[in-house]
Amino acid sequence: MTIHGGGGEYQDLVVFLAAAGVIVPLFNRLRISPVLGFLAAGVLLGPHGFGRMAETVPWLAWLTISDAEQIRSLSELGVAFLMFMIGLELSWSRLKAMRRLVFGLGLTQVAVCTVGLGAVFMLMGQPLVSAAVLGMGLALSSTAVVMPVMAERGRISTTSGRSTFAILLAQDLSVAPILITVTFLAAMVKDGATPAGEFDPTVLGPALFTLIPAAVGVALLFLLGRLVLRPLFRSVAKAKARGQGQEMFVAASLLVVVGSGLAAQAAGLSMSLGALIAGLLLAETEFRREVELSIEPFKGLLLGVFFVGVGIGLDVDAVVADPGVVFGLAAMMTLLKAGLIYAAARAWKLGNRVAIETALILGPAGEFAFVILGAGLVEGIASPDFTRQVMLAATISIFSIPLMALIASRLVKQVEAGRPDLPDEATSPTAEDGQVLIVGFGRVGRLVGEILLTHDQRFLAVDADPSTVAKGRAEGSNVFYGDAAREEMLGLCGIASARAVVVTMDAPAKVDEVVKAVRAVRPDVVLIARARDDKHAARLYSLGVTDAVPETTEASLQLAENTLVDLGVPMGLVLASIHERRDRFRKVFQEAMPDGEAPRRARALRSTLRR
Repeated sequence: MTIHGGGGEYQDLVVFLAAAGVIVPLFNRLRISPVLGFLAAGVLLGPHGFGRMAETVPWLAWLTISDAEQIRSLSELGVAFLMFMIGLELSWSRLKAMRRLVFGLGLTQVAVCTVGLGAVFMLMGQPLVSAAVLGMGLALSSTAVVMPVMAERGRISTTSGRSTFAILLAQDLSVAPILITVTFLAAMVKDGATPAGEFDPTVLGPALFTLIPAAVGVALLFLLGRLVLRPLFRSVAKAKARGQGQEMFVAASLLVVVGSGLAAQAAGLSMSLGALIAGLLLAETEFRREVELSIEPFKGLLLGVFFVGVGIGLDVDAVVADPGVVFGLAAMMTLLKAGLIYAAARAWKLGNRVAIETALILGPAGEFAFVILGAGLVEGIASPDFTRQVMLAATISIFSIPLMALIASRLVKQVEAGRPDLPDEATSPTAEDGQVLIVGFGRVGRLVGEILLTHDQRFLAVDADPSTVAKGRAEGSNVFYGDAAREEMLGLCGIASARAVVVTMDAPAKVDEVVKAVRAVRPDVVLIARARDDKHAARLYSLGVTDAVPETTEASLQLAENTLVDLGVPMGLVLASIHERRDRFRKVFQEAMPDGEAPRRARALRSTLRR
């Protein structure tokens, strides 16, 4: 990133990090979307902001991002990371459950908006082929902006959030076919054809061959992903278990995202589609949650680069030169597209207010508009001057997404998230409501899980030993790889909706860490932990467990029970005696705690598990 300000090749990176560390926190404090913060930073720090004044005020060159192309190249990784995370969240089973919305509502939206926008551009004097390219490009919305904005407002798990996500997914799946269609249109238009577009059917056959690399690329991605991903992460997890560090997992995750994206590009597809496929494949493995944690910081930072790149692309001089046309185009295509999306949503039987929110937030253009319209310019089938004005209008419309989300939330303030119009399997949480979370899936954890299933109690298990996880999954158990002592991992495992947490590990120090993490995020959840001995049980009660089960005490009680039964004492008397002694031990352990309120809290919590 060479710049003219004399700051060296890393100056653009320093300027971006400064924006991320100063401007975005300022927007957060003002309760303004950080997405707008990054967009504003791009405008301010780009060549049309401080860069324009650098000639008269030389020191401003130090605050300018001068290499916009480098920023845009890096921002493409941000979109790929976002699509990878979406793939991880989806999984094939959830994609199958959402097929009605993705392949029904989503593809309907793409087709209807393409035809509607294309027709309007033809009425504005654009030839058929140019209007078709413009319509296809603007039919897509911005996954990179919409999803973070909805997440900030807590709308992801609502009905409108899920319908929005389904449409965005359909749009992302449409990018590759649209780009191939643009290539077809370019191949089928004769050299020197009239503006109306004269087609040459003799080149249709050769053009069809452009599909072959894409199809082969997708097939190879699926095949290699199936064969390579699980062994790769299992090897890395074993190395991590030997104490070789979290960085290896991060490196493997980055390799998968970037590698799959580059492989897709080599096949003529979008980088984000390759990352989505990799995410879908990893979603079926036990490593999906650990990978999510490893990727999250990079996704956020690289998406910030993307937003800055969008801001840099806004040519303020061109907007000021003809504001009526630019803002008029932006308003026209946003409102027309929103109206068409609303009609499609209603046709697919979504509720009125849900359709309104979905339509408003998806009305603006998306990042792939620049890719598709740029391809149209390169292929010579889009009007250069008009297309550049449309691209400016598309940028303006992307800036309006947080505002559209605010308007939508005000209009649908009374919409309930609890009763979705979608299939239950299409919901976005990573764990089912009311599950029991088992931490540690060795012999004890596996037995707890078996007994829970016997009584129709669902569970999700997490363990940091890849061999234990592999064995559990081979037996059909719902178990994942990860460290439950991390609050972020607990969140991904559904701690927010868990009915109870059972900690079964045999390492006292690790049990303490998990108990502390659980209580930090869910002070109210039923928490039962395995203890090494009486002292450890007392310590666990002081940390807030509902019940602590010391190994030595339970072994003694079991021996006594078996002895009494073998001696002929009636089973009812034996069980009563054992339960009375167990309660006495529990009282002793609780009284050894410094916190006198904890015993009462533990007894109150214990009753919730029986509901």
